[in-house]
Amino acid sequence: MNEPGTEGVLLDQETLHDRLDDAPGWLREHYRTFRESMLGDRDGSPFPCYFGIEVEREGDLLYAACESTTDPAALLRLRDVLLEYLETYADHADRTPLAVFFNPPEGEATEADYHEALWHVLEFLHVHDPEPWPDDIPTEPDDARWEFSFGGEPLFPTSRAPFYTDRKSRYSPVGLEITFQPRAVFDGLTADTEAGEHAREVIRERMGEYDGVCPHADLGDWGVEGDREWKQYLFREDDAESPDECPLDPTREHPKAPTELLEPGAWRRFADGARGTTSPVAGGDDD
Repeated sequence: MNEPGTEGVLLDQETLHDRLDDAPGWLREHYRTFRESMLGDRDGSPFPCYFGIEVEREGDLLYAACESTTDPAALLRLRDVLLEYLETYADHADRTPLAVFFNPPEGEATEADYHEALWHVLEFLHVHDPEPWPDDIPTEPDDARWEFSFGGEPLFPTSRAPFYTDRKSRYSPVGLEITFQPRAVFDGLTADTEAGEHAREVIRERMGEYDGVCPHADLGDWGVEGDREWKQYLFREDDAESPDECPLDPTREHPKAPTELLEPGAWRRFADGARGTTSPVAGGDDD
């Protein structure tokens, strides 16, 4: 952890703060707005997720910066960071999320662009996962017990993006943010437990106060029939701009990529390659 630099490495809060002065402008602004939303308020209402407030305030969050949503080298570095996170997060606190900040696009991006970017990142991680899909997690996204899995662990990736206007709890003014949390950190807080039900009631009430609108219709609970996990990763605002079906088609086939690309440090094979240009949300150059 905490290799030199800020991009493509796993950072704890102290190290991130120490390196911000030398970080790219987009990363500094990403983190500034992220921290302000976690620790500030909106019209007197605190951020809805009090777990998020606590880990940021106590310095228990872990962070990563990714230079692009399409460049293979950047995404392979993110893959390595996510694997390192899964190996070490339990050493930091009971609930330690990983917040990933992405280099924003060079031009205007639509809601559809951000949905495309999120699912491209998750698909890349799935294809280049060195571990097979967990046996106890369905591969069919239209299953109440499906969720994105990586490194042998089921994960809950929640995203924030600039296209949200009213739903400020999901608003990131700079660009795409993805916060990864292993399913294991929710032990004892699932919908079928008293503590989990209480936590959800509190968070949803706070969400309504913070956003000034009702909680999103797709907000649900994992494992509850009728709820779908994938819809919660990046809430839709415009039905015409968002996918009707889960864009990811997971498979238990393993490996899905050449063995040499599954090795740590495989991003170096692309060190001198051009940035990916297949998506309008590919990261742009720093200002």
